[in-house]
Amino acid sequence: MNWTIEVVSVPVSDVDRAKTFYADQLGFAVDHDTSVSDDVRFVQLTPRGSGCSVVLSNSHEGMSPGSLRGVQLVVNDIKAARAELVERGVDVSEIIVYAEEGQRPARDGDDLNNVGFCRFSDPDGNSWAIQQITARD
Repeated sequence: MNWTIEVVSVPVSDVDRAKTFYADQLGFAVDHDTSVSDDVRFVQLTPRGSGCSVVLSNSHEGMSPGSLRGVQLVVNDIKAARAELVERGVDVSEIIVYAEEGQRPARDGDDLNNVGFCRFSDPDGNSWAIQQITARD
């Protein structure tokens, strides 16, 4: 039996602002935008190539806007991914690596596979990491 993660809930304060960020700046595809009531709305978006979507809502029970931490997007070229986000106006960190000496800025010649990361936050402060994985065992 497969156990798959299909949706990550992202609590936001302003659904329109978040939808614009995730669709226009990150390039996620909008799957649906559903209003349940005047006070509750869900927008589902999916990153290119992903089997997992995000759902933005102003009504996530027990989660306050900006409280999401630890979700990682995986790419096969972190330099290109970071450059795309910068071009789209996203405030994204420099690329860092986790090496024997600890966390440090990436250097020319570093093998970034599995250890290369950069980070960004959405307008509410939900934080994301991008990790480079070019091959899996």
